[in-house]
Order: sequence, then structure tokens, then C-alpha cells
Amino acid sequence: MKKPRILVNLFHPEIENSRGNKALSENVKELDNVTYRNLYKEYPNFKIDVEREQQLLLDHDLIVFQHPFYWYSAPSLLKEWECQVLEADFAYPPGVGDKLQGKDWLSVVTVGGPETAYSSGAPGHYSMDELLRPFQSTASFCSMSWLEPLLFYGVLTLEVEGFTNISDEDLATHAQKYRGFLENYSLDA
Repeated sequence: MKKPRILVNLFHPEIENSRGNKALSENVKELDNVTYRNLYKEYPNFKIDVEREQQLLLDHDLIVFQHPFYWYSAPSLLKEWECQVLEADFAYPPGVGDKLQGKDWLSVVTVGGPETAYSSGAPGHYSMDELLRPFQSTASFCSMSWLEPLLFYGVLTLEVEGFTNISDEDLATHAQKYRGFLENYSLDA
């Protein structure tokens, strides 16, 4: 059985100050079949090497977009990356720009607040499923398969009234869950 090639694109502007993304990254970046990249380190001035990024997408089976959830979205470099890399005749339209067809998209998202803050009637008013819909639509538009996101809640590095941060033990468990997903990912699934 062919071992899948996994591309982990981390989009975090301050990974050194991160609690959640740092723990998740440390647990997966050394896996044999994983190409791990910190895009803010690669492109601190947002000057994206489009050809290189597209080639990396072509070379991998599972594309992971790992990032914190900022203001109901993602860090700005992820949006810039999407706008430049997922261009016409490469990523879309179907039948013409179908280079990503059959590849899997996995969003791995850390959220500062608790899961209860992301449901109807909660402070955020919407579920994470609803809030991640633009990413799901992008995956679909690029003929990629959208996988169920891995969501990790309560990872703030500061104390906020009304929010309970997850324990270090629970964060380690989440990091292991992420690693386990990547280790067990199969092209046959």
C-alpha cells in the first residue's frame, strides 16, 4: 500500500507565543510522510512563491491547513495564500483547472474560546461548522474532498473571564489525536 504524502501548512503569525498550535505542530512535524511548513516563516513579507506552492500541492495527497481561529476567520496570510496559489486554470474551473482533484483538504483549527461559545444562541451565534463553510466551499470549488475538521477549543494563552482554558494534559491529548489522524490517514479511506 502506498504511503500517503501529507503537506501541513501552518499559518500562525506568532507560533513562538502560541499554546495550541505550538503543541500540535511539535507532535506532527517530524512524521516521516509529512512535509511540515510554517508559512509565516517562509513568507514574512507575504511574497508567495506561487509555482513552489502549487508544486507542493501537486506532490501531496492530503493538504492540511493548520491555523488559529481569528475574528471568525483565519490569519491573513492564509487568505493571501488562497488568492495567489489557488488560481484559475490550476485549481479551478472543473475540467480545466483540475490539478487538485481528488486531493483531501483538512482544516486543523485552534479556537481560544470553549466549544459552547460556538453554537446557535451562544456569543458567537454560529457553530464552527457554519463558520468554516468558506473553507469547505473553497475545497469543493477546487475539486478537493473536504474532511471533517479537527477543532481544538480553549487554547488561549491568557485568562479571559468566562472562558476556561484546557489543561496541559488535555492539550497533549489533542496533539496526540492530531498525530494519530495523520499517522492513520489512508488513501484507501
